[in-house]
Amino acid sequence: MSFLNPSLLSAFIPTFFIVSITPGMCMTLALSLGITIGVRRAMWMMAGELAGVAIVAAASAIGVATFMLRYPAAFDVFKYAGGAYLIWLGVQMWRSRGKMAMPEDNTPPNTASRWQLAAQGFITAIANPKGWAFFVVLLPPFIDSSLPMAPQLSALVIIILTLEFICLQIYAHGGKTLSRALRKGGSVRLANRISGSLMMLVGVWLALG
Repeated sequence: MSFLNPSLLSAFIPTFFIVSITPGMCMTLALSLGITIGVRRAMWMMAGELAGVAIVAAASAIGVATFMLRYPAAFDVFKYAGGAYLIWLGVQMWRSRGKMAMPEDNTPPNTASRWQLAAQGFITAIANPKGWAFFVVLLPPFIDSSLPMAPQLSALVIIILTLEFICLQIYAHGGKTLSRALRKGGSVRLANRISGSLMMLVGVWLALG
C-alpha cells in the first residue's frame, strides 16, 4: 500500500479497532441477534451495517457529513422511523413473538428475511449522527494530502470495514454463547427478554441520539 503513509497507518489501525470494539448501537444489535437468530443469520445484518458504515466513512472524508451535521433534520426520518421499528422488534422479542425471537418450544423459528436483516443493519449505521460525527473528527487526519485521495480513501475504508466486521463477529459470537447457555438452562424466554431489551435499547439510542 504505497499510497498510504506508513506512520499514519500504524496509528490508524489501533485507533479504529478501539472505536469499533467499543459497545455501540451496531455492536449491541449484533449481540442481540447473536442471541436469538445466531451468527450465520446475523451476517445479513452485518452486510447491511457494513454498507452503511462504508457510506458514512466515505462521505465524512469528502465533506458530505459536514452538511449532514449542520442540518440534523436530515437524520430525523431515519432516526425516528428506524428507532421505532427496533423498539417494536424488541417488544416482540420480549414477548417471545415475531421473526427475531427464539421459539419456546421445538417449532422452527419464523425468521426475518435476509433483506429485512440487511436493511436493519444499514439503517442503524446510516442514521446514527454520532457515527457521522465520529468519522468527521477521526478519519480526515489520517488522510495524507500529499498522496492521491481515491486510493487512500479506498484502502482506509477497507481497513475500517475489516475491523468493524471482526468486532461484529466478536459480539455476535458472544451472543450465541450466551444463547447456548440459556438454552441449556431451559431459559429461552429469558434469552428472548435479554435480546429484546438490547433491541429496545438500540431503538431508543437511535431515536434519541
